[in-house]
Amino acid sequence: MATASRLRDSTQILLPADDIDGLGGALSDRFTVTIRDEGSQFRIIGSPVEIKQASAFLARNGIAIE
Repeated sequence: MATASRLRDSTQILLPADDIDGLGGALSDRFTVTIRDEGSQFRIIGSPVEIKQASAFLARNGIAIE
């Protein structure tokens, strides 16, 4: 059975606010995700498939995903 933390990890990405500068529009244009500004960080929320593709996109643009 899947745990809540594992499901959360597969459906969202948390990034410091500075990391997403200039890429927020590209993310929302290319992928079906919701991007929430939470002050000091951004939360990118989507299906596991979209999050995986968005994560690869961010990595190709030099943003490390932990």
